[in-house]
Amino acid sequence: MTTDVNRRVLPGFALSLGYTVFYLSLLVLIPILAGVVKTSSLSLESFWAAVSTDRAVAAYKLTVGAAVVSAAIDIVLGAVVAWVLVRYDFPLKRIFDALVDLPFALPTAVAGLVYSDLYTEQGWLGRFLVPLGIQGAYSRLGIVLVLTFIGFPFVVRTLQPVIENLETDVEEAAACLGASRWQTVTRVLLPAIYPATITAFALAFARALGEYGSVVFISGNMPYRTEIAPVLIVARLEEFAYGEATAIAIVLLVISLATLFLINLLERWSTRAHG
Repeated sequence: MTTDVNRRVLPGFALSLGYTVFYLSLLVLIPILAGVVKTSSLSLESFWAAVSTDRAVAAYKLTVGAAVVSAAIDIVLGAVVAWVLVRYDFPLKRIFDALVDLPFALPTAVAGLVYSDLYTEQGWLGRFLVPLGIQGAYSRLGIVLVLTFIGFPFVVRTLQPVIENLETDVEEAAACLGASRWQTVTRVLLPAIYPATITAFALAFARALGEYGSVVFISGNMPYRTEIAPVLIVARLEEFAYGEATAIAIVLLVISLATLFLINLLERWSTRAHG
């Protein structure tokens, strides 16, 4: 009769679990608990007054809306790029593959500065777009652009291994049975990568939701128009309103956790449905 120790795949379970709990507590749980404790210094009325102002509500809407839009764009662009990198061979392929990780290595503040310079009225792209009424700098469009940039590699790197594991025989069988290319994509390929697509969307969305460095340079930070929640938190900190800043951060954290929880439920449902 085998014991529980023998059934374990990896040795040192107790030590590994202890390290994991310590790591999560030190870097995740304790900071979150500190934020909750700091917020508890406010009364319920003060907390509600801090998080429900018109300026705060406008910042929440812009933050979540821009994160959703940028993540959706990343899904489309990232899926195409991942497919091309996996299924096709072309000159300088390794260089293009390495460039996907550029947003990981590049400081987000640099990305914000570059984008704001490109899309200003005198910028390389802005000089053509601004006369057409397309304002890419100091606007909501600029926020979506930089959030799309920083979330793009999450989508590509999530979908790449899934696409690599797709059997080409299934596509050939669909073609032999008379399926069009569009039918093959929608009925064979998309269901296979659907769970990974949801995961990629969640990663891009979560990354965009808390972004500050790149947005602060291109948004203009105009209250009610281009001010996102992280910028509002910093503004409250500069006013020494630490309790109000923490309260807004808690609301943003709750929005993030709730959204990720819903996405996780959707991912599990899709896995069971297509499994």
